[in-house]
Amino acid sequence: MLQIKNLSKTFYPGTDEENVVFDNFSLDIKENECTSIIGPNGCGKSTLLNMIAGSLENDKGSIVLNDLELSKLDEEQRARHIGKVNQDPSRGVSPSLNIMENMSLALKKGEKFTFSKLINKSNKPKIVEKLKEVDLGLENKLLTSVKFLSGGQRQSLSLIMATIKNPDILLLDEHTAALDPKTSKIIMDKTIDLITKNKMTTIMITHDLDLAVEYSDRIIMLDHGKVVLDVRKGEISSRELRNIYYDKINQGLQKAS
Repeated sequence: MLQIKNLSKTFYPGTDEENVVFDNFSLDIKENECTSIIGPNGCGKSTLLNMIAGSLENDKGSIVLNDLELSKLDEEQRARHIGKVNQDPSRGVSPSLNIMENMSLALKKGEKFTFSKLINKSNKPKIVEKLKEVDLGLENKLLTSVKFLSGGQRQSLSLIMATIKNPDILLLDEHTAALDPKTSKIIMDKTIDLITKNKMTTIMITHDLDLAVEYSDRIIMLDHGKVVLDVRKGEISSRELRNIYYDKINQGLQKAS
């Protein structure tokens, strides 16, 4: 379980540009569930994920993952417990390396190693088995440079790399947003298959409300750093969610004008 308690984050404090994103924010994420976090731009979605991952420091509060206080660890140390897939299909992979080298890097995550000892041939069966899970034939392209893969193939590879060491939690930061609708659906199906099979606790940021309703166990909507909606699967339709979502956006536009 992930427990976020009294979290605070302010950008540019004490200046004219001061922006309080979170103020004593608390949230519990249940184990073995996929929780979608939605909300208007600027509501704090990505800031929250970045504070969990460690790429952004929180000002106050605690982030506890299975009794481990993440706030006391740097980003590299947290990476041993956290998997993350970004919006850009190229960010989670090394395009200049081939698939085998990328997968070997993922297996070395959190360890010290030299590039000359990156490839361990004994890991090949495990790598092939994991690549087969996404059913895109990547296991037959081990020596293919990742820069020659399609966006969907790269994002599938990023997903496998992020989960190959069974992290305690998986963070998905709009990981289908850069893909066309057909590819996005394929990647989302493969994502859910993977996290269900491995019973993986997952937080997913998305702007696709239909995707959130279809695939999530729980949907949380943020607005100005606060939870304004918290519903379980089946408790809300796409239309109802869309109405609430756009009401919040319109309210924000009215306040700004």
